[in-house]
Amino acid sequence: MRGGTEPMDAAERPVIAATTRTAKRRGPRLSRADRTPLGLWFWEIDRVLLLLVSMLIATGLVAVAAASPVAAQKLSTATASLDPLYYFYRQLMWVVVGVPVMLAVSMLPKAQARRFAIYGTIVFMALLFLVPLIGTTVNGAQRWLGSGIFRLQPSEFLKPFFAVTLAWILSLRLHDQSLPVVPLSFLLTGVIGVLLMGQPDLGQTIIFIGTWLVLVMVAGLSMRIIGVLAASGLAGIVVAYFTYSVAHQRINSWLFGEGDSFQEDKAHATITAGGLIGSGPGAGLAKFKLPEAHTDYIFSVIGEEFGIIACIAIAVLFLAIIVRVLVRLLDEEDSFLILAVAGLIAQFGGQATINMAVNTQLFPSKGMTLPFISYGGSSFIALSIGMGLLLSLTRRNPYAARVSLTRNWNNK
Repeated sequence: MRGGTEPMDAAERPVIAATTRTAKRRGPRLSRADRTPLGLWFWEIDRVLLLLVSMLIATGLVAVAAASPVAAQKLSTATASLDPLYYFYRQLMWVVVGVPVMLAVSMLPKAQARRFAIYGTIVFMALLFLVPLIGTTVNGAQRWLGSGIFRLQPSEFLKPFFAVTLAWILSLRLHDQSLPVVPLSFLLTGVIGVLLMGQPDLGQTIIFIGTWLVLVMVAGLSMRIIGVLAASGLAGIVVAYFTYSVAHQRINSWLFGEGDSFQEDKAHATITAGGLIGSGPGAGLAKFKLPEAHTDYIFSVIGEEFGIIACIAIAVLFLAIIVRVLVRLLDEEDSFLILAVAGLIAQFGGQATINMAVNTQLFPSKGMTLPFISYGGSSFIALSIGMGLLLSLTRRNPYAARVSLTRNWNNK
């Protein structure tokens, strides 16, 4: 029998170490008792939202496969031809990169997610300032840095970081009413808008300004000031109409049917060619006359090959994601989280709505992709970061007591 001061045998030490590790986890892996970072993430993440986003990504791969032959044919020459599924393979590569990025960002604690967004805003604001100096011009617009596979669009990455950073700035007002956070947020948004219009990129400018308007409304800005801002936005559109030739042309084409309406006409012809159930995968013909079939007008390709029913199903899927996120906010009390999540989902839903509206001729052409559906490396990675932030900020302890925001509605 060992005395009280006799050292422990070496053979016994691994047993105690294993016991310590087991105690730290306190249960089988991914069980409710698992307290490891992965176990906590698994039970706190919104698995319904993750499933809906996964369905959207899978749908996007099918859509890019349908649209890839169009873009591949247009880039092929007499001496060199691209594989019809060239863009599908590239999009698959971006999915393989983007999904782990989304999951990694979703594992960040809320405080770290906020810091990550603030640092991201600083970095991509700096890159946005570099675009006019060393940016790459594509189709008459100088929006990118780099070339080839290493080409990125700073404004795409800036969007999710901007929404969270703006939410952090505006949330400070709820703690100290004397802070000039609204003018500061307006200045930040204005600088970004000026840089984007210089590229030019009217669509992204609208998304950034729209995000700012949503957040200042959620932050409790007075209706009088909101009315002034809305009037200012309308005045800005009028100014853009008279000073920005592309906006002038597209608005005239949309409202009055004047000028070149080639893109809108071909999109309408493509989306209606498939009828209710579509012509079948790979059987579409109208898509070969459609410009940017794999990016801006991929929704029309879906309509031709899979039918209007498929288009409605995709619209419902986007709506389900938005509703799911908003429902998660009903019992949230943290002002920063409410603002950040509202800004991110407003960006996501706004971009999807504009793209689908352009494809159905409800809006003038904007040159905006459909989230997780359209082809694009910068777009997909940036969207993955944004969705990762959204998943991180909506994580919940399933056992924490929550107080619904609707608790006092019946007393008002």
